[in-house]
Amino acid sequence: MAPTLPAAVGFLAGIHQDGGRPPQPVLATASSRAPWTQHTAGQSLHAVLLHSGAPDGAHAHARDTTLLLAGELYNREQLLPLLPGRTPPGSDAALVLALFGTYDVHAFRLLNGRFAALLAAPGRAVLATDHAGSLPLYVSATPGRVLAATEAKALRAAPPGQPLPGRPVRRLAGVRQVPAGTVLDLGVATGRCTSHRTWAPPLARRVLPEEDAVEAVRRALDDAVRARVGPDVPLVVLSGGIDSSSVAALAAARCRPAPVDTVSMGTDEADEFPQARVVARHLGSAHREVTVPTDELLRRLPHTVWAAECTDPDIVEYLLPLTALYLRLGGPARRILTGYGADIPLGGMHREDRLPALDTAVCHDMDTYDGLNELTPVLSGAAGHWSTHPYWDRDVLDVLVSLEAGLKRRHGRDKWVLRAALRDVLPHETVVRPKLGVHEGSGTTASFTRLLTDAGVPAGRVRHAKRLVVQELFDRVVVEGRHPGDVATGAVVEHVAAGLVPR
Repeated sequence: MAPTLPAAVGFLAGIHQDGGRPPQPVLATASSRAPWTQHTAGQSLHAVLLHSGAPDGAHAHARDTTLLLAGELYNREQLLPLLPGRTPPGSDAALVLALFGTYDVHAFRLLNGRFAALLAAPGRAVLATDHAGSLPLYVSATPGRVLAATEAKALRAAPPGQPLPGRPVRRLAGVRQVPAGTVLDLGVATGRCTSHRTWAPPLARRVLPEEDAVEAVRRALDDAVRARVGPDVPLVVLSGGIDSSSVAALAAARCRPAPVDTVSMGTDEADEFPQARVVARHLGSAHREVTVPTDELLRRLPHTVWAAECTDPDIVEYLLPLTALYLRLGGPARRILTGYGADIPLGGMHREDRLPALDTAVCHDMDTYDGLNELTPVLSGAAGHWSTHPYWDRDVLDVLVSLEAGLKRRHGRDKWVLRAALRDVLPHETVVRPKLGVHEGSGTTASFTRLLTDAGVPAGRVRHAKRLVVQELFDRVVVEGRHPGDVATGAVVEHVAAGLVPR
């Protein structure tokens, strides 16, 4: 099984033909840091690895080619037979490098994982993200130099780079975010880049009998949870809804006879504690409830933007309660499983019965998730933990997205196929409980709105004000490099409100 945490959870690296070094590492991830250097023919690779105690497991070297890997693979058992007659590679990095020796960039089409990778070969830099870009990767390149990092803020002092495929990062000239499920193959001397897509959400829809669809969902999700449960008991974030409860139930089955650990988060505004207790009692989990006062929750807005490096206010609202929870957990580094992300492939936030509209929503959400960093491990990494999301396992997505819409909205219930797949291991009241978003169950949206209206923002301009607040926070903690503890949410809100409220 996988170790408690991956060998590396992030990196900052530079490939240079002139002996230069990457910028100083300014990163949100709280982890041990190890400098590392590799010299090959005509170029140098300098890196800082954010590691969990065994940084050597995060890099591999063979025949003038070096690979850095942050994160972990979930299909090692399927990959090893592709290297017959060889001694099985001991680390994920060594396995990926061995596959690269056989398949070149197409090796990344084989991987199911949560990772960002940088490969340095003579005159060549290869950067790759996992299928969902769930561990973000950023790059800046000029002729003779390629810089890459798992957090954009680490590249804020880099000289302006040349245009590359990928999403520009706000106010960081030349920095691009490597798209999800993509390999960028760069010539170091010229900066010329070829882009290869390694995964895309399925567009075709499978028509299956109910029983077959239910079985496929149960099997895929169970395999994804199994691959993510390490040798120690993981912690599962539990809201009491069908998404998180399903993950908790499957993790509990894997951990028996030891009880799985679960935790629920609420505020003095709202919580889902009663619903989560029902599931915790049913599973016999070691359960904990964490109440974050609303004022503390809102003070975590800068920390959320700092970790997620996102400027979308809706996404920041979704991630704010998780950030507040992770920062409250304390204790040693934990492997954390969540039910986050199920709504996107299953259309869980779509609350009407028309199936064409439901599938349109699924298509739109799967087309636009990239670059929002909803799944970034930096949210938990800022507190020293490693989070992973079974619903965004590659094989789970291939199943969930491809199911025809009538299996997702059926018999008057949202996410019907998931509810049917887990009904034998969960309380009935959990299986039939209507969907409630984490930002709704914690009162996050209402609290953020009230903060703005109390500052004088007219109700009709709240949504616009939220976007301005998040952009201002991004500029301060990512672009300017200020620590979020030094940025007061209230002061930023007052600044934005002053520009919106007529004098």
